[in-house]
Amino acid sequence: MEQNLNLQIDALERAGCERIIEDTASGKTEQRSGLDRARELLREGDVLVVWRLDRLGRSLKHLIELIAELEERKVGFKSVQESIDTTTPTWEADIPHLRRAG
Repeated sequence: MEQNLNLQIDALERAGCERIIEDTASGKTEQRSGLDRARELLREGDVLVVWRLDRLGRSLKHLIELIAELEERKVGFKSVQESIDTTTPTWEADIPHLRRAG
């Protein structure tokens, strides 16, 4: 079944995304060419924006690992539907289960 990405693309454009990379593979799929491409393109100071968390990770553990990787690279993360934004000073307080250890 082919996904209709129009709703997601519209939301990302409204969120101010300059570049949108489409990945029609399921978030549960191990091989994700769109995610791989986005990770290659991201540079320090960039922000990775997703429409919903389930578009990014296969599990909560995978999401936490990806967000930690982005933090290490000094790349921000936003999820439009869940209103998560790691570029704000209060994001860790707002979502304690995603808070860095230590």
